[in-house]
Amino acid sequence: MNPGSGRLESLDVLRGFDLFCLTILCPLLWAFYDTGHYSWLQPVMQQFSHVQWAGFALWDLVMPLFMFMAGVSVPFAFGKYLKAGEGYGKIYKRIFRRVIVLWILGMVCQGNLFALDINVLKLFSNTLQAIAVGYLISAVIYLHCRPKGQIFVTVGLLAIYWALLTFVSVDGYGGGDYTAQGNLAEWVDRVVLGRWRDGACLDESGKVIFLQWYDYTWILSSLNFGATVMTGVFAGEILKSRLDSSAKWRWLFGIGTAMVAIGWLWGLQMPVIKRIWTSSMVLVSSGYCFWLMGLFYYLIDYKGYRKGWTWLKVIGMNSILAYVLSAEVGVISFSCIGHSVFWGMRQYIGSDFYHLLILTINIGFVYSLLYVLYRHKIFLKA
Repeated sequence: MNPGSGRLESLDVLRGFDLFCLTILCPLLWAFYDTGHYSWLQPVMQQFSHVQWAGFALWDLVMPLFMFMAGVSVPFAFGKYLKAGEGYGKIYKRIFRRVIVLWILGMVCQGNLFALDINVLKLFSNTLQAIAVGYLISAVIYLHCRPKGQIFVTVGLLAIYWALLTFVSVDGYGGGDYTAQGNLAEWVDRVVLGRWRDGACLDESGKVIFLQWYDYTWILSSLNFGATVMTGVFAGEILKSRLDSSAKWRWLFGIGTAMVAIGWLWGLQMPVIKRIWTSSMVLVSSGYCFWLMGLFYYLIDYKGYRKGWTWLKVIGMNSILAYVLSAEVGVISFSCIGHSVFWGMRQYIGSDFYHLLILTINIGFVYSLLYVLYRHKIFLKA
């Protein structure tokens, strides 16, 4: 840890790395690729695209890593609250406030809350809301269970989700069906969320129509959102423990390797599918997260290579704001600045390169804003 800061510096940098990939690297890569559809870039772009259904690509790790890191911070934050003598009432007030803020921001990021139109309102359809649910579940487990109990409950969440999708069958859904339109989690979302689900609309007669292109699930998958955040809690407990520093990164790599192996092995029966957040996917993605956490901890907090990471900490220490302002989410766009200054360039460089230029300006403006906040030690948190 950075002396005197009370923060795990490697966590801030890793969070910044995750948000850098989401808000800067991926949008710029795709914009550049679109300028010429360069064949040599195709293998790279495949890793910066979500797998259509079963399987796992680099880009599928962004959301689990975000959730994992929310879990890593739990032992540090809650340990501080408990050490200060805060009662459960005050701690739960903090928890629910964060959950509510994340939930509302999730609705804003999804683009339906600001529309002020109840017909397009979606209740549960965003990464921030998944983090909110996972954080709530993990907070309850952490506060009321000892470490062994936490492991038992987390394994139970994975097992319950697996059992429900494998053995429960309702209205032709489930019973071991892991297809996009036949899994049990899909049925639960349709029944519980109905018209308020993303990818749903009403026809002229008022009947709810579920569009085939949307196959993400949220309600039943929340069990494994909690399990994902809990894997981060376990990493946080290792990092917060009195273990020798060299033992910490070794444990992180070792546990990560075991989780990846077990996850892919489990995937032979329950496929690794991010869109419905299968139990095998939780283990695979969390295993990779353990590797990344181990690597960043090894380099920064163990070996002491702390210089040169500021550009990532600028993003990581204001991660929620970076997410909300990112081109990927687009709650607020600063592209009008680029259009105002360079609007005449399109005719000379073509539409694709013009889009790349405007995107670069937009990203540069957002990063500059984050940098100013970082320099003034202003960090917006949920």
